[in-house]
Amino acid sequence: MNLILFGPPFAGKGTQAKLLYSEFKIPQISTGDILRKAVREGTEMGKLAGPLMAAGAYVPDEIVIGIVEERLKEPDCANGFILDGFPRTTPQAEALERMLARLGKKIDTVVSLEVPHEKLIERGSGRRSCPVCGAVYHVYQSPPKRAGFCDKDDASLVQREDDKAEVVEKRLKKYEAETAPLKQFYAQRGLLKSIDGVGSPEGVYADIKKATGKA
Repeated sequence: MNLILFGPPFAGKGTQAKLLYSEFKIPQISTGDILRKAVREGTEMGKLAGPLMAAGAYVPDEIVIGIVEERLKEPDCANGFILDGFPRTTPQAEALERMLARLGKKIDTVVSLEVPHEKLIERGSGRRSCPVCGAVYHVYQSPPKRAGFCDKDDASLVQREDDKAEVVEKRLKKYEAETAPLKQFYAQRGLLKSIDGVGSPEGVYADIKKATGKA
């Protein structure tokens, strides 16, 4: 089962990838993670990407594709994989198709987790943490016993800068700008399955299994 998993920040992609791995033993492949791993291990593509990443520069598509190809050749991908965060553009999607054809593989399903914008803002901006013990809460999903204060040491909870609503909003806008054309790209190929991402993780997972024919 070879999947692409689309979904904006806070849609629950990580949770669903873990559930898929638990049942089917197919790894979640994040381009950021494998880029860093390739650099650490000094692979051919990692040597090309390392200096660019160190300088904060853009890593060209051909290098990213090469690193994804290196990863897909590893033994744990024999039964399938989940691509998360890649492709991000139509040229990347086209390059991915050509690379998979070389490997004798293809994408089976593109799963898009759909969550209303206001729900994503709520999920993303609701996190609070304790500056003393590091405990993490969520205003809506797992609030402290006393609003605004840590259960363990009664310290005032704080909101991280990247959890503020305006920062979450920027991340969501960036995602929509990048992925809207890709949804059309995969819909035209008959691969796109849109899943309601609101509900229990188990319920969403059951819908993903139905969409991929694994229920």
